[in-house]
Amino acid sequence: MEPWLKISLTLTLIGFLKEFRPSEAFYYEYFVGPKNFTEDQVNREALPITVYSTLVLQVFAFLITDMCRYKPLIIVVGLSGVILYSLMLWTTSLLGLQIALGFNGLFYGAAVAYYTYIYAKVDKEHFERVTSHTNAATLAGRTSSGILAQILVSVKWMDVEQLNYISLGAMVLTTLWACILPPVKESMYFQTEEVRHLPFSKKVVSAFVVIKGHLIQAFTNRKVIKWGMWHGFAVAGYTAMEYYIQTLYSLLQTEDQDLYNGAVIALQTFLGFCSSLLAGYVNVTWRNKLDMALAASSLVAGILTIAISQTENIFLCYSLYILNSTLVYFMTTLVMGQIAKEVVEDSYGLVVGTVTFWGQAFTAILTAVVSSEGTGFNLDVRGQFVVYGSYQFGICLIYVVIAITNFIVNKRKKSVKS
Repeated sequence: MEPWLKISLTLTLIGFLKEFRPSEAFYYEYFVGPKNFTEDQVNREALPITVYSTLVLQVFAFLITDMCRYKPLIIVVGLSGVILYSLMLWTTSLLGLQIALGFNGLFYGAAVAYYTYIYAKVDKEHFERVTSHTNAATLAGRTSSGILAQILVSVKWMDVEQLNYISLGAMVLTTLWACILPPVKESMYFQTEEVRHLPFSKKVVSAFVVIKGHLIQAFTNRKVIKWGMWHGFAVAGYTAMEYYIQTLYSLLQTEDQDLYNGAVIALQTFLGFCSSLLAGYVNVTWRNKLDMALAASSLVAGILTIAISQTENIFLCYSLYILNSTLVYFMTTLVMGQIAKEVVEDSYGLVVGTVTFWGQAFTAILTAVVSSEGTGFNLDVRGQFVVYGSYQFGICLIYVVIAITNFIVNKRKKSVKS
């Protein structure tokens, strides 16, 4: 087996295991059921911790991932998962739950190392294939864990509390498997051949000079700015909704209905995978069309989100949420593919990390304004979804203006040339 393929398969198994968390499908039911927390405690005092901690720790992880040469941060992903699910199982206090969700933020924040390790470890000629391997692995882990969770809960072989033991076991395996990953001997910024023999302080200065150059090259490009900002805006709206969708499911559930959260996650992830693949094969010249496509997708996302906020039928809610998720997967994959064409190849991981950070920052702002107690409007879950839908309409309006402005400018340029 070729060395690059062996590395890719090892990382693929880690990606599968870290996403194999059946308890994620029913975390809200677990919090308000066996753990006996109130709806307000979960929605106002606990869930926002994940949003804010992810934002802070993502910055920290982003800065030190390359310096630590990736592998240690991947081990941290596994360890934070072990601590998270241990606390989820055995803590009984609100403070314990908040600490657990803080480690959930570390889990998501440190995951940047998983997605960038491969670019530092294998040759550029294999980037496309190993990217598909790692992305497929995370989607497969999430899909299979959703299916397993639904089966175990539906046939009553396990309850929502016992699912956490499976998630904990997967995190232990993630940690152990991460320990056998081949180390990255040379980082992309801090341990290059040019600076290897320099003192540490000069390595840091040199690395940040290179990073600064890559950022300037990328974000002085208008297309990267407007498409990257859309990605951040759209992911923020979707992520904020994803944190609270199980609260809405619980509100819509009647006494004689079972929840199908696991089946929804499985179908949502599978369709997301298919739509991501489809986005790679859409053969359209996007030069003057993508801005309007982004506006249209935000309009549709806004309509779907408002409909979710007003429905009284849980199965309609499931369906609308799956449609919304599929749209987001398709458009974000399409946008990142277009951004990749505009930046230097070596800087793509840096640009992806920056755009991801924007999205998390916007998510934190939305959460603080909409749902947090004391700092925001403290809306109920339906009111939150109305705001998320209105937010998508605002994005639509911004990109309609951008599209019209570009059309007018391009038309004037053509008339001047003629």
